[in-house]
Amino acid sequence: MSAVKKFALDHNIPVLQPERLKNPEFLEQLRSFRADLQIVVAFRMLPELVWSMPPLGTMNLHGSLLPKYRGAAPINWAIINGEKETGLTTFLLKHEIDTGDLLFQERIPIDENETAGELHDRMMEIGADLVLKSVQALENNTAAPFPQEETEVTHAPKIFTETCEIDFGRPIAEVHNFVRGLSPHPGAWTVLDGKKFKILRALKDISAPAQPPGTFISDGKNYLKISALDGYLDILELQMEGKRRMGTREFLNGYHLK
Repeated sequence: MSAVKKFALDHNIPVLQPERLKNPEFLEQLRSFRADLQIVVAFRMLPELVWSMPPLGTMNLHGSLLPKYRGAAPINWAIINGEKETGLTTFLLKHEIDTGDLLFQERIPIDENETAGELHDRMMEIGADLVLKSVQALENNTAAPFPQEETEVTHAPKIFTETCEIDFGRPIAEVHNFVRGLSPHPGAWTVLDGKKFKILRALKDISAPAQPPGTFISDGKNYLKISALDGYLDILELQMEGKRRMGTREFLNGYHLK
């Protein structure tokens, strides 16, 4: 049970969880609330029957500075692509996903070692305030929605585990961003001794590598690095297949590297 559902049930707020969003019974229940405005966050595609129901429409909170990074994984792709800044956007839904008129935006810097999970948690707090600001503007009729600039569109497609394998033949900056952008979920991975080896936190070491890309280097106790095209990935946290997440020293204490 999500925190939102638990809060709603504890405060006698109705919770609807339809299997089909076009179910007549669900639509009738939703219509019975006579909502002025609907708010959606991290939602699946809504049919027009749902999002067009309230007189003020349906507002969404999106984890990017639209029209940049339209799609399912905006936080991940911003980090993977090495962006130094991202943000949050509230906008009104229309037919095509993430294309509606904009309400408000909030810019957020991205730290050079920040993971997608850490950025998500920061954005969650800022996003709550942005939603309230947007609702109040719509309520007071002071909002001024404006269209997105189509020439600036970029995309953030859904990420699949099979596409999270690390290519150590790329520059270390790109490898580092790839690891950060996929941490903690689904996790960037490589293979160690025939098993999937997820890297969840790392630093980039720009020392010129003396080994081919993808080579594991360790003293067996304190550090574990993997060579890339022009540097090393210094691993701080990892997860071996079938094991829990752990720090590098803990891992090396119990694992004999071949």
